Amino acid sequence: MQSFYEATVTRPSAYAPLDGRRSAKVCVVGGGLAGLSTALGLAERGVTDVTVLEARQVGFGASGRNGGFVFGGYSLDCADLLKTLGPVRARELYTLTTDAVDLMRQRIQRYPIDCDATDAGVILANWFDEPARLEAQRRLMRDSFGVDWEPVPASQLASQLKTGRYFGGLFERNAFHFHPLKYVLGVAAAAARAGVRIHEQSPVVRLQRDGAGFVVHTPHGALDAQHVVMAGGGYARKVYAKVERAVLPIATYVMATEPLGTRLSDAIGTRLSDAIDTRAAVYDTRFAFDYYRPLPDTRILWGGRISVRDRAPDVIARLLRRDLLKVYPQLHDVRIEHAWGGLMSYARHKMPQIGRSVDGVWHAVGFGGHGMAPTTVAGELLAAAIAGERPVPDAFAAFGLTPAFGAFGLAAAQLTYTAMQTRDALAERRRPPRSAS
Repeated sequence: MQSFYEATVTRPSAYAPLDGRRSAKVCVVGGGLAGLSTALGLAERGVTDVTVLEARQVGFGASGRNGGFVFGGYSLDCADLLKTLGPVRARELYTLTTDAVDLMRQRIQRYPIDCDATDAGVILANWFDEPARLEAQRRLMRDSFGVDWEPVPASQLASQLKTGRYFGGLFERNAFHFHPLKYVLGVAAAAARAGVRIHEQSPVVRLQRDGAGFVVHTPHGALDAQHVVMAGGGYARKVYAKVERAVLPIATYVMATEPLGTRLSDAIGTRLSDAIDTRAAVYDTRFAFDYYRPLPDTRILWGGRISVRDRAPDVIARLLRRDLLKVYPQLHDVRIEHAWGGLMSYARHKMPQIGRSVDGVWHAVGFGGHGMAPTTVAGELLAAAIAGERPVPDAFAAFGLTPAFGAFGLAAAQLTYTAMQTRDALAERRRPPRSAS
């Protein structure tokens, strides 16, 4: 079963593999959004002697498989970000992500990139009958981060989302959703037009220090580079241990229904309020939350769950269908046409790892769970640093390349996820769901 995204793109002619000995000022390893945003950011700053090496196809990894949400923040909860960094530096890092949301909008217009962008905001729906959860979150975002998430009363939310599962919500206006693979391909095309060289089917097999620079080896070629950026995410293997041992490759799952036509309104209504767009994307307040959004062709794209296993599409479809029907049982006879998984790179501290190692290799990894804006942040920060414009903010040094302990780390991540699922389930049993209205 092919991913919905791959089934609905027309890829340009393949970027040729690296062949022979070449040179570049900057070699970017990884053709996902982090690597391509770095390349495009450099080109926009006048540094066009850039080569991107992608092991498979542009957007093959998490960048072309995710839920397509674009909004501020990181995988690390904002309260924990505040606790770790203090008010000034936490707000600085959060603001980078909201600036990235704006930059992505600008690039969609500037280049232009046809990626089904739907500028409709995101709703955080409260799974639990505890208004204090939402109020605490709203107060934190307003007082510490300068953004106002608008409250949505339970009755108003129920008129839009036809389910008894939610107890009100918060609406984040500065957010949109889109077809991520179309966007990534658009960024690649923009970078290529600006002079960046992109090579697909060019896995890096060895990274070698050579004087003041590096030699990057692929099966059929080699690249001499002054700078190297490691941006392979959860798919990089046996190239640069300092980065690879600092992230866990965690699987997550997504599916898309058949086009629902007028039946879409059986689940997602036609009106929420004059101020809140009915096409908003949705996620909920559980640790193990669902996330979903209506697509332009009336499908529902639905994602959730994390695992150390990259399951088969039919298993993913069965698991996510069960989650969908917990929220919208009225869709019991709807067909699932696409289901897929992919590997995200997670760090133990749940923050992206952006910076430069002592041996001179740049890195941009660890975006799992909340990646589209932070990957763009990484590209901008590394491009600015390599171009000599400004250094990477010191605050990211608090979230360095912390060892993730391989198989032990994966087992711990799975146990943590299962424990939090159990906690959410126990909290849910104490409070029966509302009746849908």
